[in-house]
Amino acid sequence: MRAELIERLRCPQTGSVLRLVDGATVDATGDVLEGVLIGADGGHEYPIRNGVPRFVPESNYADNFGMQWNRFSRTQLDSHSGLTVSADRFWHATNWNPGDLKGQWVLDIGCGSGRFAEVALNAGAHVVALDYSSAVDACRANLAGQPNLHVVQGDIYALPFEEGSFPFVYSLGVLQHTPDVAASFARLPPMVAPGGRLCVDYYRKSWRSLLLPKYWLRPITKRVPNEKLFSGLQKVLPLLLAVSNLIGAIPVFGRTLRRIVPVANFRGELPLSEEQHKEWALLDTFDWLSPEYDNPQTVSAARAMIEKAGMKQIEVLQAGHLVARGVR
Repeated sequence: MRAELIERLRCPQTGSVLRLVDGATVDATGDVLEGVLIGADGGHEYPIRNGVPRFVPESNYADNFGMQWNRFSRTQLDSHSGLTVSADRFWHATNWNPGDLKGQWVLDIGCGSGRFAEVALNAGAHVVALDYSSAVDACRANLAGQPNLHVVQGDIYALPFEEGSFPFVYSLGVLQHTPDVAASFARLPPMVAPGGRLCVDYYRKSWRSLLLPKYWLRPITKRVPNEKLFSGLQKVLPLLLAVSNLIGAIPVFGRTLRRIVPVANFRGELPLSEEQHKEWALLDTFDWLSPEYDNPQTVSAARAMIEKAGMKQIEVLQAGHLVARGVR
C-alpha cells in the first residue's frame, strides 16, 4: 500500500480519516507491506497484510471467488492469454477512451484477479482495485510491476473511501453476485467525482436466461463445498464439453440448443486455443454454479437504479452484458 492511497481511504464505520500506526513494514519503494491503519477517533483498526489494507473478515460469502481467482489468477488477463478479450469487454461496456483515463484515479469494484484493472492501468490510470474476497492477493501479485496500482480488500456496502474522489468508477461482472443488488449499486454513485463517470454491468434477466441450467442447478451446487465442487467439475468437464460441441454442430439451431448443457463453452465465440477453451470452460462453469448469490437484472431495474441515483447522460443497453452507465 502506497502513501498516496491513504489520502483517499476513510474508516468504513465512521467515515473518519485514517492514519498509519508507527512501526509499519515498508519496502525500498515506500510500499507499506505490513502494518495497521487506525481511525481518527482511535476506535477502529484495520490491518495491512501483504501490502493490502483489509477492511473485511478473512472469510465471507465471496470465498468461492477468492478460491477461483487465486486458482485461475492469470487466465483472463490479456497479458497472459495473448488476446484482447478483457480490453474489448472493458472499452465496449464503458464507452470510455484510453486517453480519458490517463493520469486519472479509477475505482474498480470487484477486481477479481485484475483483468480489468490491467486494462485501466495500461491506459495510464491510477487504479484502486477493491474486492471482498482474497482475490485481492491474486490481483496484487499479477500486477505487481504496476506503480499506479492500489489494492484494497473491502465491502461494497461499506466502502472505505472518501466520497467523490474518483473521476471514473466501474464494476463489471460483480453486482449480481451481491446479496442486495440495488443496495450494492447505491453505494457506487457517491464515490464518483462531480462530472465523473460510472459504468456497471449485470447478467440480464429474461425468460430465456432463467431457463439456463445454472439457475436450476445452483440451489444444489452452491451448497457443495468449493473444493469438492471444483474437483467434480474437473472430472465431468471433458464429457460436458464433448456433448456441448456435438449439439453445437447441429445446423441452424445448434448454438442455441447447446445452452441446455451446463458448461461454459466459448467455441465459436472467442479465439481460444484448445487448452484455453478447457481452462476458460472450467473457470466459468465453476463461476456459474458456486456463487452464494446470482441475481440477474431486467432492463427496467437497471435503469431505475441509475436514475434513482441522480446520474445524468444515462445509457442502459446490451453491450455483451446488460450495461448501465452515466455521469454524476
